[in-house]
Amino acid sequence: MMTELTGTATLVRFTVRRDRVRVLVWIASIALLELLTAANTKEIYSTQAALDKAAAAARGNPAAIALTGPDQALDTMGGQVAFQIGTIGLVAVALMAVFMIGRTTRAEEEAGRAELIRAMAVGRHAATAAALIVVAGMSAATGVIVTLGLIGLDLPTHGSVLFGVSLCAEGLVFAGVATVAAQLTENTRLVFGGSGTVLGAAFLLRAAGDIGDGTLSWFSPIGWSQKTRPFAGDRWWPLLVPAAFTLALAVVGAVLSTRRDVDAGFIRPRPGPRTGTAALGRPLGLALRLQRGSLIGWSVGLFAAGAAIGWIADDVKDLVGDNEAIRKTIAQFGGADLTDSYLSTQMLFGALVAAGFALQAALRLRGEETALRVEPLLATAVSRGRWVFSHLVVALSGSVIVLAAGGLGCGLVYGLVIKDAGQIPRMLGAALVYTPALWLFVGLAALLFGLFPRGVAVAWGALAACFVIGLLGEVLELPDWVKDFSPFEHTPRLPGADLTALPLTVLTALAIAAAGTGLLTFQRRDMF
Repeated sequence: MMTELTGTATLVRFTVRRDRVRVLVWIASIALLELLTAANTKEIYSTQAALDKAAAAARGNPAAIALTGPDQALDTMGGQVAFQIGTIGLVAVALMAVFMIGRTTRAEEEAGRAELIRAMAVGRHAATAAALIVVAGMSAATGVIVTLGLIGLDLPTHGSVLFGVSLCAEGLVFAGVATVAAQLTENTRLVFGGSGTVLGAAFLLRAAGDIGDGTLSWFSPIGWSQKTRPFAGDRWWPLLVPAAFTLALAVVGAVLSTRRDVDAGFIRPRPGPRTGTAALGRPLGLALRLQRGSLIGWSVGLFAAGAAIGWIADDVKDLVGDNEAIRKTIAQFGGADLTDSYLSTQMLFGALVAAGFALQAALRLRGEETALRVEPLLATAVSRGRWVFSHLVVALSGSVIVLAAGGLGCGLVYGLVIKDAGQIPRMLGAALVYTPALWLFVGLAALLFGLFPRGVAVAWGALAACFVIGLLGEVLELPDWVKDFSPFEHTPRLPGADLTALPLTVLTALAIAAAGTGLLTFQRRDMF
């Protein structure tokens, strides 16, 4: 007899089979980031004296607490590790859950595949249940790997297990958030945007609560996981809150899904004007309209991140103290001044994040092609070259805007803290110097799109490799020839380093050559 969940197991196997690479990359990336950071923390704070100094510097420091979490047992190795990797791990797992739920639910409806599946012997809730099971498995796998890794680093077993379970709980909560968002909206980007807004609000509430008396943190999913206090008391009962919240969201999602049509949502899209603007009649205007929301979202996010970096920059010397290991770790990314070295490190991280927008914008070409929206467009007077060029222009110019937003946020806040308006142009320059590196990623995406469209995911793999090289290259002791593969390694690390034009010129030339080759080859290949 057919039930509402008929076919769930089959859809789980299908999703894992189809997205196996994506699943493995998410799990491995988060686990690797957490464990390598934990290992580096153990190396830096190798003595009790170093732990005591770090605890004294961070305890009561609002900037440090807002960015990394509550100051719990910072004079112990476990507490210091949880302080360094807790928030970033929780945010990463939440993003994994949101993107995977959006891809396996609303994106399937948008593409028309969900309706075809529902035409078979598949229950109404089978697809959603399968998506939740897959994400739950990914969250659990991440938690298990991190737990085993922390135990392998000789951290207390009980605290390590609790930390891993907290990561898993965070993934489940935001899987539920994304599931409800998928019922409310008719667009995958709105699912990501709405869920991202909830994540941003959770981060802010957690930061405000931790700086204060901790009350506001109870209104944040991130705060719920951190209330378990791994390595600092080990409390299990706060996990009842995310468990209940996840169950409630799953029930709400199921109820909402029974009250809407396939491919519909409860929030109706706002009707547009009766006539479009003249810009929409041109490829560039259409490309900009399609990517406008993404550009705004990335810019706001980088601006906020830059502001957070600028807020804490003036406290770096106090936080580091006389710990030579931290000084050397930070100084390897910049000049002799510790604050400039810290800022250059954060500008590198911001540029790596901004490269995500560059790739997303450039690969919109492939998304439009696979969604069958290109052929009707090319049946008009629009040529293939004009269509590709329009999206590449948005990706190239948008990269500059996103980088500038991060630099502006950092320079503005840092300038206000130290009362020096000259930090605004200084940090803008430190961010914009990475423009050629981002353009090279746009060129790589265009080249893959033209030559090997089914392999465009290679561009994301290249970006992941650059993350590892840029942030963990020294920790992993990677050889120089491996580091040279990253364009970010050939970019001057401002502020602090000398600005040299040659590597920037070479990177720009390579980007132009790759993009031009991709444009030409697309005009000579078949669609799909």
